[in-house]
Amino acid sequence: MPLLNILQFPDPRLKNIAAPVEHFDAELATLIDNMLETMYETRGIGLASIQVNVPKRVIVIDASDNENEPRHFVNPEIIAKRGVIEWEEGCLSFPGVYAKIKRAKEIDVKYVDKHGKPQELLNATGLLGVCIQHEIDHLDGITFYDHLSSLKKELLRKKLDKIRRRSL
Repeated sequence: MPLLNILQFPDPRLKNIAAPVEHFDAELATLIDNMLETMYETRGIGLASIQVNVPKRVIVIDASDNENEPRHFVNPEIIAKRGVIEWEEGCLSFPGVYAKIKRAKEIDVKYVDKHGKPQELLNATGLLGVCIQHEIDHLDGITFYDHLSSLKKELLRKKLDKIRRRSL
């Protein structure tokens, strides 16, 4: 399966809003498989289709310690949030950069699987809950950068510039 190209901040396509998936077919299954492979290859724990320039509401996640619990969520929607937690997050679209972000401590999510079957995930907490929120944000054109104060945004931009200069 081919690895997909991950868009890097500040690519304006990261601000696109994903459309709901309407067709549950082999093309969707292939997209999910390719996203999972790309996520694992780049050492990520989550990836949204927007990050690979596919404007469909699809996310993949594996928050396990051993990379052996791949999950996919099609048309995910958070239906309940409880509490607040601050978590240091990274992002494949911001390589090498981390920031503390406030998220809901616990969430309930409804979604469909790649076959179009409705599903629910209740009481998602910890890394899984944070990752789901992070990836759903991507589907809505929101990056973790958008959650930062002006000062933290400026510091993050400088850090990204420094990382990019070193990689040239």
